[in-house]
Amino acid sequence: MTDAYIYDALRTPRGKGRKDGSLHEVTAARLSAVTLNAVKERNNLDGHAVEDVVWGNVTPIGEQGACLARTAVLASDLDESIPGLSINRFCASGLEAVNLAANQVRGGAGDAYIAGGVEMMSRVPMGSDGGAIAADPSLAIDNYFVPQGIGADIIATKYGITRDEADAFAVESQKRAKKAWDEGRFARSIITVRDQNGLPILDHDEYMRPETDMQTLGALNPSFQQIGEVMPGFDNVAILKYPELERINHIHHAGNSSGIVDGAAAMLIGNEEFGKKYGLKPRARIRATAKIGTDPTIMLTGPVPVTEKILRENGMEIGDIDLFEVNEAFAAVVLLFLKSFDVDPAKVNVNGGAIAMGHPLGATGAMIIGTLLDELERQDKETGLATLCIGSGMGAATIIERV
Repeated sequence: MTDAYIYDALRTPRGKGRKDGSLHEVTAARLSAVTLNAVKERNNLDGHAVEDVVWGNVTPIGEQGACLARTAVLASDLDESIPGLSINRFCASGLEAVNLAANQVRGGAGDAYIAGGVEMMSRVPMGSDGGAIAADPSLAIDNYFVPQGIGADIIATKYGITRDEADAFAVESQKRAKKAWDEGRFARSIITVRDQNGLPILDHDEYMRPETDMQTLGALNPSFQQIGEVMPGFDNVAILKYPELERINHIHHAGNSSGIVDGAAAMLIGNEEFGKKYGLKPRARIRATAKIGTDPTIMLTGPVPVTEKILRENGMEIGDIDLFEVNEAFAAVVLLFLKSFDVDPAKVNVNGGAIAMGHPLGATGAMIIGTLLDELERQDKETGLATLCIGSGMGAATIIERV
Protein backbone atom coordinates (compact mmCIF):
# COMPACT_ATOMS: atom_id res chain seq x y z
CA MET A 1 0.00 0.00 0.00
CA THR A 2 1.22 3.50 -0.87
CA ASP A 3 2.14 5.82 2.01
CA ALA A 4 0.08 8.98 2.45
CA TYR A 5 2.00 12.01 3.67
CA ILE A 6 0.99 15.36 5.12
CA TYR A 7 2.78 18.08 3.16
CA ASP A 8 1.05 21.09 4.66
CA ALA A 9 -1.51 21.94 7.34
CA LEU A 10 -3.12 25.30 7.88
CA ARG A 11 -6.17 26.90 9.41
CA THR A 12 -7.92 30.20 9.79
CA PRO A 13 -8.21 31.78 13.21
CA ARG A 14 -11.45 30.96 14.99
CA GLY A 15 -13.90 33.85 15.07
CA LYS A 16 -16.67 34.20 17.64
CA GLY A 17 -19.76 32.44 16.36
CA ARG A 18 -22.01 35.45 16.84
CA LYS A 19 -23.14 38.41 14.78
CA ASP A 20 -20.40 40.51 16.36
CA GLY A 21 -17.74 37.94 15.52
CA SER A 22 -15.01 39.06 13.13
CA LEU A 23 -15.80 36.40 10.53
CA HIS A 24 -19.57 36.82 10.57
CA GLU A 25 -19.67 38.63 7.22
CA VAL A 26 -17.66 35.87 5.52
CA THR A 27 -19.56 33.01 3.91
CA ALA A 28 -18.58 29.37 4.23
CA ALA A 29 -17.76 29.21 0.52
CA ARG A 30 -15.51 32.25 0.69
CA LEU A 31 -13.68 31.14 3.85
CA SER A 32 -13.19 27.71 2.27
CA ALA A 33 -11.83 29.33 -0.89
CA VAL A 34 -9.41 31.46 1.16
CA THR A 35 -8.14 28.28 2.80
CA LEU A 36 -7.82 26.35 -0.49
CA ASN A 37 -5.99 29.26 -2.08
CA ALA A 38 -3.54 29.37 0.84
CA VAL A 39 -2.70 25.68 0.29
CA LYS A 40 -2.14 26.32 -3.42
CA GLU A 41 -0.02 29.43 -2.89
CA ARG A 42 2.08 28.16 0.02
CA ASN A 43 3.06 25.04 -1.91
CA ASN A 44 3.35 26.55 -5.41
CA LEU A 45 0.82 24.11 -6.81
CA ASP A 46 -0.72 24.04 -10.24
CA GLY A 47 -4.46 24.62 -10.17
CA HIS A 48 -5.03 21.00 -11.19
CA ALA A 49 -2.42 19.49 -8.83
CA VAL A 50 -4.79 17.52 -6.61
CA GLU A 51 -7.27 14.77 -7.42
CA ASP A 52 -10.10 16.12 -5.29
CA VAL A 53 -11.08 18.36 -2.39
CA VAL A 54 -12.73 16.48 0.48
CA TRP A 55 -14.48 18.97 2.74
CA GLY A 56 -16.28 18.46 6.04
CA ASN A 57 -19.33 20.43 7.09
CA VAL A 58 -21.85 19.59 9.80
CA THR A 59 -24.79 21.84 8.92
CA PRO A 60 -25.21 21.52 5.15
CA ILE A 61 -28.15 23.84 4.65
CA GLY A 62 -28.66 27.25 3.04
CA GLU A 63 -25.37 28.80 2.03
CA GLN A 64 -23.56 25.75 3.44
CA GLY A 65 -25.86 23.44 1.48
CA ALA A 66 -25.58 21.55 -1.81
CA CYS A 67 -22.02 20.28 -2.41
CA LEU A 68 -20.11 22.94 -0.50
CA ALA A 69 -16.78 21.37 -1.47
CA ARG A 70 -17.49 21.89 -5.17
CA THR A 71 -18.74 25.42 -4.51
CA ALA A 72 -15.50 26.14 -2.65
CA VAL A 73 -13.41 24.84 -5.53
CA LEU A 74 -15.27 27.07 -8.00
CA ALA A 75 -14.86 30.05 -5.66
CA SER A 76 -11.11 29.40 -5.36
CA ASP A 77 -8.12 29.56 -7.70
CA LEU A 78 -8.14 25.80 -8.22
CA ASP A 79 -9.07 24.49 -11.65
CA GLU A 80 -12.66 23.53 -12.38
CA SER A 81 -11.33 20.05 -13.25
CA ILE A 82 -11.12 19.35 -9.51
CA PRO A 83 -14.53 18.02 -8.39
CA GLY A 84 -15.12 18.38 -4.61
CA LEU A 85 -16.73 16.03 -2.09
CA SER A 86 -18.67 17.25 0.96
CA ILE A 87 -18.94 14.88 3.91
CA ASN A 88 -20.65 14.96 7.29
CA ARG A 89 -19.58 12.85 10.26
CA PHE A 90 -20.76 15.52 12.67
CA CYS A 91 -17.92 16.82 14.86
CA ALA A 92 -15.34 14.54 13.22
CA SER A 93 -16.14 15.71 9.68
CA GLY A 94 -12.81 17.49 9.23
CA LEU A 95 -10.90 14.49 10.57
CA GLU A 96 -12.89 12.09 8.41
CA ALA A 97 -12.15 14.24 5.36
CA VAL A 98 -8.43 13.86 6.08
CA ASN A 99 -8.79 10.13 6.72
CA LEU A 100 -10.77 9.57 3.53
CA ALA A 101 -8.25 11.52 1.46
CA ALA A 102 -5.34 9.65 3.02
CA ASN A 103 -6.93 6.29 2.38
CA GLN A 104 -7.64 7.26 -1.24
CA VAL A 105 -3.95 8.06 -1.67
CA ARG A 106 -2.95 4.86 0.11
CA GLY A 107 -5.18 2.88 -2.22
CA GLY A 108 -3.79 4.51 -5.37
CA ALA A 109 -6.85 6.60 -6.25
CA GLY A 110 -4.92 9.77 -7.07
CA ASP A 111 -1.60 11.29 -6.07
CA ALA A 112 -2.83 14.11 -3.83
CA TYR A 113 -5.86 15.66 -2.15
CA ILE A 114 -6.76 18.74 -0.17
CA ALA A 115 -8.87 17.76 2.83
CA GLY A 116 -10.38 19.70 5.70
CA GLY A 117 -13.57 21.50 6.51
CA VAL A 118 -15.45 24.63 7.47
CA GLU A 119 -18.25 25.79 9.73
CA MET A 120 -19.74 29.27 9.90
CA MET A 121 -21.71 28.92 13.11
CA SER A 122 -22.51 32.63 13.30
CA ARG A 123 -24.30 32.42 9.94
CA VAL A 124 -25.72 28.87 9.88
CA PRO A 125 -26.88 27.87 13.37
CA MET A 126 -25.96 24.45 14.69
CA GLY A 127 -28.85 22.02 14.23
CA SER A 128 -30.71 24.22 11.75
CA ASP A 129 -30.68 21.40 9.19
CA GLY A 130 -32.87 19.22 11.43
CA GLY A 131 -32.46 15.48 11.56
CA ALA A 132 -34.65 12.41 11.94
CA ILE A 133 -32.83 11.10 15.00
CA ALA A 134 -34.26 13.99 17.00
CA ALA A 135 -37.39 14.90 15.02
CA ASP A 136 -38.86 11.47 14.25
CA PRO A 137 -40.53 10.22 17.46
CA SER A 138 -40.15 6.56 16.54
CA LEU A 139 -36.39 6.93 16.08
CA ALA A 140 -35.95 9.22 19.07
CA ILE A 141 -37.86 6.91 21.40
CA ASP A 142 -36.26 3.70 20.16
CA ASN A 143 -32.78 5.17 20.55
CA TYR A 144 -33.40 7.05 23.83
CA PHE A 145 -32.43 10.32 22.16
CA VAL A 146 -31.10 13.15 24.33
CA PRO A 147 -29.16 16.28 23.29
CA GLN A 148 -25.36 16.18 23.40
CA GLY A 149 -25.10 18.28 26.54
CA ILE A 150 -27.22 15.75 28.41
CA GLY A 151 -24.96 13.02 27.05
CA ALA A 152 -21.93 14.85 28.45
CA ASP A 153 -23.63 15.14 31.83
CA ILE A 154 -24.44 11.41 31.72
CA ILE A 155 -20.71 10.75 31.25
CA ALA A 156 -19.96 12.90 34.29
CA THR A 157 -22.56 11.07 36.36
CA LYS A 158 -21.72 7.55 35.23
CA TYR A 159 -17.95 7.93 35.59
CA GLY A 160 -17.84 10.13 38.69
CA ILE A 161 -16.48 13.30 37.09
CA THR A 162 -17.15 16.33 39.30
CA ARG A 163 -17.87 19.91 38.35
CA ASP A 164 -14.65 21.02 40.06
CA GLU A 165 -12.67 18.61 37.89
CA ALA A 166 -14.40 19.87 34.76
CA ASP A 167 -13.89 23.51 35.70
CA ALA A 168 -10.22 22.97 36.56
CA PHE A 169 -9.74 21.32 33.19
CA ALA A 170 -11.37 24.30 31.47
CA VAL A 171 -9.13 26.78 33.29
CA GLU A 172 -6.08 24.78 32.22
CA SER A 173 -7.25 24.78 28.61
CA GLN A 174 -7.44 28.57 28.67
CA LYS A 175 -3.97 28.85 30.20
CA ARG A 176 -2.44 26.49 27.66
CA ALA A 177 -4.07 28.27 24.72
CA LYS A 178 -2.82 31.66 25.89
CA LYS A 179 0.70 30.31 26.39
CA ALA A 180 0.62 28.77 22.92
CA TRP A 181 -0.41 32.08 21.34
CA ASP A 182 2.05 34.09 23.42
CA GLU A 183 4.90 31.81 22.31
CA GLY A 184 3.84 31.74 18.66
CA ARG A 185 3.22 28.01 18.56
CA PHE A 186 0.45 28.36 15.96
CA ALA A 187 2.45 30.70 13.70
CA ARG A 188 3.25 28.09 11.05
CA SER A 189 -0.37 27.05 10.60
CA ILE A 190 -2.42 30.24 11.00
CA ILE A 191 -3.43 32.19 7.91
CA THR A 192 -4.82 35.71 8.26
CA VAL A 193 -8.30 36.17 6.82
CA ARG A 194 -8.42 39.34 4.73
CA ASP A 195 -11.17 41.30 3.02
CA GLN A 196 -11.33 41.92 -0.72
CA ASN A 197 -9.04 44.93 -0.33
CA GLY A 198 -6.38 42.81 1.35
CA LEU A 199 -6.98 44.30 4.79
CA PRO A 200 -6.90 41.87 7.73
CA ILE A 201 -10.22 40.75 9.17
CA LEU A 202 -8.90 38.28 11.75
CA ASP A 203 -5.44 36.98 12.64
CA HIS A 204 -6.00 35.36 16.05
CA ASP A 205 -8.45 33.10 17.89
CA GLU A 206 -10.85 35.64 19.29
CA TYR A 207 -13.00 33.36 21.45
CA MET A 208 -10.29 32.88 24.12
CA ARG A 209 -10.89 34.07 27.68
CA PRO A 210 -7.49 33.76 29.37
CA GLU A 211 -8.71 35.56 32.51
CA THR A 212 -10.99 32.60 33.31
CA ASP A 213 -10.55 31.15 36.81
CA MET A 214 -12.39 28.74 39.10
CA GLN A 215 -14.36 31.56 40.69
CA THR A 216 -15.57 32.82 37.31
CA LEU A 217 -16.70 29.36 36.27
CA GLY A 218 -18.24 28.64 39.66
CA ALA A 219 -20.73 31.45 39.10
CA LEU A 220 -22.15 29.89 35.93
CA ASN A 221 -25.36 27.87 35.98
CA PRO A 222 -25.42 24.40 34.40
CA SER A 223 -26.47 24.74 30.76
CA PHE A 224 -28.50 21.56 30.45
CA GLN A 225 -30.21 21.22 33.81
CA GLN A 226 -33.49 22.80 32.76
CA ILE A 227 -34.01 20.71 29.62
CA GLY A 228 -32.96 17.71 31.65
CA GLU A 229 -35.18 18.20 34.67
CA VAL A 230 -38.09 20.32 33.44
CA MET A 231 -39.00 20.48 29.76
CA PRO A 232 -38.98 18.13 28.00
CA GLY A 233 -37.38 16.08 30.76
CA PHE A 234 -34.43 14.41 29.04
CA ASP A 235 -33.10 13.22 32.40
CA ASN A 236 -36.02 10.81 32.56
CA VAL A 237 -35.07 9.43 29.15
CA ALA A 238 -31.49 8.96 30.32
CA ILE A 239 -32.54 7.16 33.47
CA LEU A 240 -34.78 4.86 31.46
CA LYS A 241 -31.65 3.88 29.51
CA TYR A 242 -29.40 3.78 32.58
CA PRO A 243 -31.59 2.77 35.53
CA GLU A 244 -28.52 2.38 37.73
CA LEU A 245 -28.26 6.19 37.83
CA GLU A 246 -30.51 7.76 40.45
CA ARG A 247 -30.20 11.22 38.92
CA ILE A 248 -28.14 13.10 36.35
CA ASN A 249 -25.46 15.37 37.74
CA HIS A 250 -25.43 18.47 35.52
CA ILE A 251 -21.88 19.82 35.58
CA HIS A 252 -21.43 21.37 32.13
CA HIS A 253 -21.90 25.03 31.28
CA ALA A 254 -20.60 27.53 28.74
CA GLY A 255 -17.21 27.73 30.47
CA ASN A 256 -16.30 24.04 30.42
CA SER A 257 -17.87 23.19 27.06
CA SER A 258 -16.61 23.94 23.55
CA GLY A 259 -17.16 27.41 22.15
CA ILE A 260 -19.37 28.26 19.17
CA VAL A 261 -17.07 29.74 16.52
CA ASP A 262 -16.42 30.19 12.79
CA GLY A 263 -13.39 28.71 11.04
CA ALA A 264 -11.84 26.54 8.35
CA ALA A 265 -8.83 24.25 8.06
CA ALA A 266 -7.09 22.28 5.32
CA MET A 267 -4.33 19.71 4.84
CA LEU A 268 -2.37 18.81 1.71
CA ILE A 269 -2.06 15.04 1.54
CA GLY A 270 -0.18 13.13 -1.14
CA ASN A 271 2.10 10.26 -2.04
CA GLU A 272 5.87 10.39 -2.42
CA GLU A 273 5.75 11.02 -6.17
CA PHE A 274 3.55 14.08 -5.65
CA GLY A 275 6.06 15.58 -3.24
CA LYS A 276 8.93 15.02 -5.65
CA LYS A 277 7.00 16.57 -8.52
CA TYR A 278 6.37 19.81 -6.61
CA GLY A 279 9.59 19.84 -4.59
CA LEU A 280 7.75 19.40 -1.28
CA LYS A 281 9.09 17.73 1.84
CA PRO A 282 6.62 15.55 3.75
CA ARG A 283 6.08 16.52 7.37
CA ALA A 284 4.34 13.37 8.57
CA ARG A 285 2.93 10.04 7.45
CA ILE A 286 -0.65 9.15 8.19
CA ARG A 287 -0.07 5.74 9.74
CA ALA A 288 -3.61 4.68 10.61
CA THR A 289 -7.26 5.76 10.67
CA ALA A 290 -10.29 4.35 12.47
CA LYS A 291 -13.96 4.97 13.18
CA ILE A 292 -16.51 3.27 15.40
CA GLY A 293 -20.14 3.40 16.48
CA THR A 294 -21.03 3.73 20.17
CA ASP A 295 -24.02 4.07 22.51
CA PRO A 296 -26.20 6.82 20.95
CA THR A 297 -27.61 8.12 24.24
CA ILE A 298 -24.44 8.82 26.21
CA MET A 299 -23.07 9.33 22.69
CA LEU A 300 -19.75 11.11 23.47
CA THR A 301 -17.62 8.23 24.77
CA GLY A 302 -16.30 7.41 21.28
CA PRO A 303 -12.66 8.56 21.77
CA VAL A 304 -12.06 5.67 24.19
CA PRO A 305 -13.20 2.68 22.08
CA VAL A 306 -11.92 4.13 18.80
CA THR A 307 -8.49 4.65 20.37
CA GLU A 308 -8.53 1.08 21.63
CA LYS A 309 -9.49 -0.05 18.12
CA ILE A 310 -6.85 1.91 16.22
CA LEU A 311 -4.10 0.80 18.60
CA ARG A 312 -5.20 -2.85 18.48
CA GLU A 313 -5.48 -2.95 14.70
CA ASN A 314 -1.98 -1.50 14.29
CA GLY A 315 -0.19 -3.52 16.96
CA MET A 316 0.40 -0.51 19.18
CA GLU A 317 -0.08 0.39 22.83
CA ILE A 318 -1.07 3.67 24.43
CA GLY A 319 2.55 4.18 25.51
CA ASP A 320 3.62 4.26 21.86
CA ILE A 321 1.85 7.62 21.42
CA ASP A 322 3.91 10.69 22.30
CA LEU A 323 1.17 13.33 22.13
CA PHE A 324 -2.63 13.36 21.95
CA GLU A 325 -5.30 15.73 20.70
CA VAL A 326 -8.73 14.87 22.15
CA ASN A 327 -11.38 17.34 21.07
CA GLU A 328 -12.74 19.32 24.00
CA ALA A 329 -16.41 19.10 23.07
CA PHE A 330 -17.12 18.97 26.79
CA ALA A 331 -14.68 18.70 29.67
CA ALA A 332 -15.98 15.27 30.71
CA VAL A 333 -15.10 13.80 27.30
CA VAL A 334 -11.39 14.47 27.76
CA LEU A 335 -11.42 13.64 31.47
CA LEU A 336 -12.93 10.23 30.66
CA PHE A 337 -10.19 9.66 28.09
CA LEU A 338 -7.50 10.55 30.64
CA LYS A 339 -8.99 8.22 33.24
CA SER A 340 -9.54 5.37 30.80
CA PHE A 341 -5.94 5.24 29.59
CA ASP A 342 -4.13 6.74 32.60
CA VAL A 343 -2.42 9.15 30.23
CA ASP A 344 -0.16 11.93 31.51
CA PRO A 345 -2.28 15.13 31.16
CA ALA A 346 0.86 16.94 30.00
CA LYS A 347 0.69 14.92 26.76
CA VAL A 348 -2.94 15.75 25.97
CA ASN A 349 -4.05 19.00 24.31
CA VAL A 350 -0.74 20.65 25.05
CA ASN A 351 -1.84 23.95 23.53
CA GLY A 352 -5.38 24.05 24.85
CA GLY A 353 -8.44 23.06 22.90
CA ALA A 354 -12.00 23.81 21.92
CA ILE A 355 -13.01 24.96 25.40
CA ALA A 356 -10.57 27.85 25.06
CA MET A 357 -10.51 28.46 21.32
CA GLY A 358 -13.82 27.07 20.08
CA HIS A 359 -15.13 24.19 17.99
CA PRO A 360 -16.02 25.09 14.37
CA LEU A 361 -17.75 21.77 13.87
CA GLY A 362 -16.80 20.78 10.32
CA ALA A 363 -13.25 22.14 10.60
CA THR A 364 -12.13 21.03 14.06
CA GLY A 365 -10.93 17.55 13.12
CA ALA A 366 -8.52 18.94 10.53
CA MET A 367 -7.47 21.70 12.94
CA ILE A 368 -6.45 19.35 15.72
CA ILE A 369 -4.32 17.18 13.42
CA GLY A 370 -2.49 20.31 12.31
CA THR A 371 -2.02 21.38 15.92
CA LEU A 372 -0.78 17.89 16.78
CA LEU A 373 1.74 17.95 13.94
CA ASP A 374 3.04 21.39 14.91
CA GLU A 375 3.50 20.27 18.51
CA LEU A 376 5.25 17.03 17.54
CA GLU A 377 7.72 19.13 15.59
CA ARG A 378 8.14 21.67 18.39
CA GLN A 379 8.88 18.98 20.97
CA ASP A 380 10.83 16.80 18.50
CA LYS A 381 8.46 13.90 19.17
CA GLU A 382 7.50 11.20 16.69
CA THR A 383 3.96 9.84 17.01
CA GLY A 384 0.63 11.50 17.71
CA LEU A 385 -3.03 10.50 17.92
CA ALA A 386 -6.02 12.76 17.26
CA THR A 387 -9.56 11.74 18.19
CA LEU A 388 -13.03 13.24 18.54
CA CYS A 389 -16.35 12.27 20.05
CA ILE A 390 -19.25 12.43 17.61
CA GLY A 391 -22.97 13.12 17.93
CA SER A 392 -25.42 10.19 17.92
CA GLY A 393 -22.69 7.88 19.18
CA MET A 394 -19.52 7.55 17.09
CA GLY A 395 -15.78 8.04 17.40
CA ALA A 396 -12.95 8.73 14.94
CA ALA A 397 -9.17 8.65 15.29
CA THR A 398 -5.98 9.17 13.29
CA ILE A 399 -2.37 8.29 14.08
CA ILE A 400 0.39 10.30 12.43
CA GLU A 401 4.16 9.82 12.49
CA ARG A 402 6.70 12.49 11.72
CA VAL A 403 8.91 11.91 8.72
